[in-house]
This record gives sequence, structure tokens and C-alpha cells, in this order.
Amino acid sequence: MSVEVRTRIAPSPTGFLHLGTARTAIFSWAYARHFGGRFVLRIEDTDVARSTPDAVAAIINGLAWLGLDADEGPVFQMERLDRYRAVVAGMLADGSAYFCYSTPDELEVAREAQRARGEKPRYDGRWRPEPGKVLPAVPPGVSPVVRFRNPPDGDVTWDDLVKGPITISNREIDDLIIVRADGVPTYNFCVVVDDWDMRITQVFRGDEHVNNTPWQINIFGALGAPLPRFGHVPVILGDDGLKLSKRRGAVSVLAYRDDGYLPEAMVNYLARLGWSHGDEELFTREQLVEWFDTRHLVKSAAHWDPKKLAWVNNHYIKAADDTRLATLVAPMMIARGVSPDAAHLASVIALMKDRCDTLVQVADAAMLFYREIAVAPELKAATVTSAIVPALADFAKEAATIEWTRAAIGASLKTVLAAHGLKMPQIAVPLRVLVAGRKETPSLDATLELFGRRRVIDAVTKGLDGIVGTVD
Repeated sequence: MSVEVRTRIAPSPTGFLHLGTARTAIFSWAYARHFGGRFVLRIEDTDVARSTPDAVAAIINGLAWLGLDADEGPVFQMERLDRYRAVVAGMLADGSAYFCYSTPDELEVAREAQRARGEKPRYDGRWRPEPGKVLPAVPPGVSPVVRFRNPPDGDVTWDDLVKGPITISNREIDDLIIVRADGVPTYNFCVVVDDWDMRITQVFRGDEHVNNTPWQINIFGALGAPLPRFGHVPVILGDDGLKLSKRRGAVSVLAYRDDGYLPEAMVNYLARLGWSHGDEELFTREQLVEWFDTRHLVKSAAHWDPKKLAWVNNHYIKAADDTRLATLVAPMMIARGVSPDAAHLASVIALMKDRCDTLVQVADAAMLFYREIAVAPELKAATVTSAIVPALADFAKEAATIEWTRAAIGASLKTVLAAHGLKMPQIAVPLRVLVAGRKETPSLDATLELFGRRRVIDAVTKGLDGIVGTVD
């Protein structure tokens, strides 16, 4: 591209970084990276009453966890008030904005009258300057708002990167408030000035912003500012078919981190909600950057599927380095009351992770090797029979002298089986019950290796004590 690509993510810090915003950030980041451009983080904090430092931290930490590194920012709108005031002053001077002294009560009375006449409620333009129009007297003690003087006729048309051509009549929109009575500018105004100053070339955002776009395009025009390309991505629907949002159903991106999902799994899954590259379901961040384009952004709503996310996460857990997983799982183990050796935990994870969809499940599975094993009497009675006791006793003796490796343990088991004319399931099930307290574990030789020689011998010896048929 002849012009540097510059995209942005501009969340409002009125809550956590939710899934829809995270997906939009992924699209914006991937598009900028694909074209070698710049990705900007902007914090739209002009909603002073609802914006909080904790929400800002949650947004920044959420993006960092996903690996969506910004090239610029964070830029805070409340630190740019002087710039907004300067732009508003210029608009007041050139007539593209004006003061409005209507009180909220007056506006509501006007809207009620419009409804009674079957009209669409909108600002009635009483303070809008027009040639030959006599404006009302300025009421004392009323702090005015500033309104944008929207074109009264014509259409606003843009070629949306996702939805294609969209046209909205100017008659459908009224004169937008761009500065509140308290002097704080509003979203639709600030976003235009910011995108202008930051030279944003492509804007990806949720399609709930489609109705804001005509106002913004008209403000860009009034300022003589270059217009970015807009791409409005469809909503994400929950299991119930309703939109996920901060207020309904959408949990924080960081909650998924805490629930044991890997960031690469979340980026993969979220990117696939509303974008595709052929039939590829699993792809790396590098492939996402290489493949990402706007031609394959879909127009229809995406459906959140927890089972699909679990499947994707399982794939990445199985592929992940075990030492890395151990550093992520270790705090979960500490929360469960144990502090395992890092190398041993990595080996445990390598054995257990294939069956786990989340790191929480990995931690739960790993606890097998770090807690006291209580063998249920009925399970022991059903599996550790007198017929198998001699073979178990011989294995315990062998275990005291062999090299404690998976290969040596496996060879010892085969020797004992051959000596007693048994098959592996006949000794494997009771051995698992005595050592692990359950009939099923991963590969027996690997499981015994990780339990450790002393623990295995003690468990078998103790388990055989008192059973008829024990060989001294």
C-alpha cells in the first residue's frame, strides 16, 4: 500500500476487556501486521463517571496476555482535552458547530410532541443557526452544549470493509452533541479527532457502531480530514442466541486466562469467529498475520461455542512446551497446597496433559502425584485378589533394585508377568489401585516412574499386608 496502514483498538475503560473487543483488537492487530503497518492503543475515557483505573489495567493486561503488542499508546482521551477544545473552537468559528441552550426537560417535551405527531423523536433544531432565523434569547444560568451542524439533506455512503456499501440518509440523523454541558467532549466527536490526528487508515469495530458512522463521516468532512475505511464486524452470540456484551454474558478475557486457557488458543479461536482462511481451524499467530485479509471477514453473526474453544485449547496444551506449562500451572498447584519441583511437575504435565482441555484440568490431574492416596476398601477387594498377590510382591522386590526409569520399570513388569504366566491387565489394574487409588492412569510404567521408587514400593507393600497369599 502507498500509505502506511495504521489501525487502532479504542476500548472504553468502563469494565473488563470483553470477548468482542478482544476479537476486534485481533483483527486490527493482524491487519496492521499483515501490511507492515502500525497498531495503536487508545483509551476512550471521556465517560468520566464510569471509567476506572482498574478497568484501564484490565484492558492493558488483557491485550498483553493475548500478545497484541501496540506500536503506539496507550493514548488517553482525557489527556487530549486541549486539542478537542481547539478543534471545537474552530468549528464554532466556521459555523459547523453551535451552542445549544435547550434543557433536558425542554428536549423531552419536544420529543413527546414529535411522538404524538407520529414523528421520529429527534432534536428540533431550535438553536441551530439558519439564514434569517431569529434564535431564542440566551437563558440565564444555563450551561450550553455544543452541537454539530449536520447536513440537513443528502446521504452518507461508505464502502464497508465487511458489509459492503452502506447508505444512510442525513434526514435520519440530527444535530449531534459534541461537547456536553460540563465541557467534556463526546465519543462521536473525540473518535474523529483522534483518528484524524493518529492518521488511522482502517477502523475495525463492532457493527453496533454502524449508526454512529454517518455522524463521524460528516464530522470528518466538516474538518477536511481524510476518511479512514470502516469495517463493522458482526456481533458474537451466546448459547442462547443473544449478543454477548459487558452487561450480558461476556466474561473478561483475563477470566479465561484464570480458567486455564492459553493465549494462543484464545487468539486462534477468536480470530476464527467472523474470519476464515479456507477450512483451516487451527493456525499460529504467524499464519494469522500472513493470511489475514478483509475479503474473508463474514457478515453474519458468530456463535460462541465453549466446546470448540476447549478443543482448540486442548490442541495448544498438547503442543506446548512442558516447562512453560509448568510455570503456568505451578501457581495453581500452590493454591491447592503443594509446591512441586519444577522439573518433576513438567514431567507430570507431559504425562497428563493430552487428556486436559484447560490448565486447571492439568493442575487437577497433576494432583494425583502430590496428594496422599487413599485406596477405597471395596476397590481394593475387587482388584487386588490373592491370585495376583505373588506377582505384585515380586514386582515390589524387583523395584528395589532396578534403575528407576520408565524403560527399566516396563522391562521389570514383563519379567514378572512371564514368571507368573500373566498378562499385563492382570497386574496393571491392581498395581494402579494400590499406587494411585484408581483403576485407570496414563501409561503404567510412566506413572510409576513419576510416583517414585520409594512411594511405589511402600504403596504395594502396605497394600499387600494382611492379604492371604502374600509371599514373604
